[in-house]
Amino acid sequence: MAGNNPDIGIDEFPFLAHDKPRPGQIDMIRECRESLRNKGHHIAAAPTGIGKTAASIAAALEVAMNTSTKPHILFLTGRQSQHKIVIETVRKINSRLGNTHRDIKVVDIIGRESMCEVVDIQTGRCLCEQGSSESARARLKEDVRNYILQEPRHVFDIVEKSKTFGVCAWQTCRSAVKDCDILVCDYNHVFAEQVRENSLPSMGVSLQNSIIIVDEAHNLPDRIRMSMERVITPIIVRNAAMELEEFMGSLENIAMRSSSNSSPQLLEDVSWAFEVIKLLRVKMANYFKTLHEKVNEDEESIVKIDDFTKLIHAACNEYEGVSGQMKLDSENDFQAKSPTQNRFEKLAYTLSQVSVEVEDDEDSSEPDAHRISHIVESIIRFGNTTALCMVFSPKGKEGKITTHLLDPGILSGPLFSKSAGSILMSGTLHPPSMYADILALPKNLTTKTSYVSPFAGERRPVLVARDVTTKYNQRSEDMWNKIRAHIQALIEHSEDHIAVFCPSYRLLDEILGGIFFSGVTKITESRDWVKDDIDRVVAKLKNERKNGNRVLLCGVFGARLSEGIDYDDGVLGSVVCIGIPNPPPSVLSDSLKEYISDKFGSQNAWRYTVTQPAINAILQAMGRPIRSVEDRALILLLDNRNDNRIYRECYPHAMKMNTSNDPNSTKAFAKRFFRRVKRV
Repeated sequence: MAGNNPDIGIDEFPFLAHDKPRPGQIDMIRECRESLRNKGHHIAAAPTGIGKTAASIAAALEVAMNTSTKPHILFLTGRQSQHKIVIETVRKINSRLGNTHRDIKVVDIIGRESMCEVVDIQTGRCLCEQGSSESARARLKEDVRNYILQEPRHVFDIVEKSKTFGVCAWQTCRSAVKDCDILVCDYNHVFAEQVRENSLPSMGVSLQNSIIIVDEAHNLPDRIRMSMERVITPIIVRNAAMELEEFMGSLENIAMRSSSNSSPQLLEDVSWAFEVIKLLRVKMANYFKTLHEKVNEDEESIVKIDDFTKLIHAACNEYEGVSGQMKLDSENDFQAKSPTQNRFEKLAYTLSQVSVEVEDDEDSSEPDAHRISHIVESIIRFGNTTALCMVFSPKGKEGKITTHLLDPGILSGPLFSKSAGSILMSGTLHPPSMYADILALPKNLTTKTSYVSPFAGERRPVLVARDVTTKYNQRSEDMWNKIRAHIQALIEHSEDHIAVFCPSYRLLDEILGGIFFSGVTKITESRDWVKDDIDRVVAKLKNERKNGNRVLLCGVFGARLSEGIDYDDGVLGSVVCIGIPNPPPSVLSDSLKEYISDKFGSQNAWRYTVTQPAINAILQAMGRPIRSVEDRALILLLDNRNDNRIYRECYPHAMKMNTSNDPNSTKAFAKRFFRRVKRV
């Protein structure tokens, strides 16, 4: 492979950010470039340290700059820290271009709530420009726009500049996008339908003329599923009725003030929807009582979509029968019942038009009318398939029904097909074929490669303890003591800080809570932590190392400490993974396994839904300490199931597993590794 010889083909890559490519980086650039030239899609299972951000951008820029239509490059990431990395990468590219090519222009944008201090929910307008001179505003916006495009800027630099000039950073960034080469933004700009439809066209971006780079793409299936989830309860239906009434009053006031600005048809539709939702509230309350009677307090149950739709049709029938009877005397041609095939479309659209003020302290700014609109729209689109699942949970005051889209590929497949090509990359896109299946990438245009880590074997050995497990039927205080003994053995014969990850907060507390470990200070993750808390933890790790102290950092797989955080400068010397984070049994997981079995075969059902996602969560945690070729770390897996065939086949085939039979074996292995392998 070319990746084994970094001196091969360096001149081939004019947009590479590094003077000297890293091992494996050349292969990734070439394969991404070849795929994009054919408007194809490349899945790159690229381990930490290979330089996948620089590789993907280099390939995408070369293709884009040599295409007559000059497509935008959309770099999608859910991590603000990755925004900074992209900006720094483009700065390095520009510094190496010299006079051979114009500088690359990039716009960095995050959520509006983080760029505008105050947004009026009712009007959708921010107050960023309040008090600034209207006559000078256009010129000031143009000055900030030029500032954005002049050189790569991080979004918070743009926000500060915009505040100084008295203009809206969010609006000004959006206005600059049409003239940039790379847009750095969240997944939602492409994969959340409402955001995409409101965002891309207004920024002058066409999906058909865009190359998509998806960072940490292992998160994309769940992000798409989450974007489609909605909850309905009798209270939500009641609130939707109140919102419709308020909106109806606003429309009536507009009609009274100016007939030219009014919309009689919308007012009529809102009045109809208001009456239907009022009736639906009663029917929904009765339906919830029936659901409660069928399950125990902690049980969940599947809600039949036909039963749910019958409630809506019954509400429509009841209202339209009454109103039809009232109108029969005056309008002989009145049809008492609307065609059922049009009811859902009408209800979904009318509810989506509702505009009301939402209290700032509410959990979400989405009106409840919009929640119901989304559910009805989902039923219209997916109700006749097995891809839509509705689950009733009796927990809480009323219980709740949640809609779940089981198949993210239904949404992502057409979007990828419509684009000018894509690169999906992550250190845990394993196996790539699974993600190609789940995201419905075009089979004849998709390439897949698992790249070999340049330092996984020697500088990041993996040790599996055979005498411990968190398997449910073997959990005991004796087992927890064995796990603690392995951790203490590692502490005594290792260097630098150690991170420990558990499958859940409950197990984290049960195994590590209140336990003293000699030689370290323990820091335990809270489920309430926000980004600032994480930033303080990383700073503390560096400060404690400077002072000669060691930290045992305790967290949970899939939470804030195990994903989306860079422990740079080699602050972690070891990672301990306790147990296997298999999802707990549930009605939803059973439905997902059944769906995957039907679509991709029974042989893939368990792996796609249980074992592979669990091992990928472990792989994410394992990648935390290795951020550059200079780093080294020992990985200790405290669960013997990692060495069983069913789980072992979920790890990359090139990964070698060493074994430990007891804490003494762990102690000896750690002592030998840290004596022989030093951080460069």
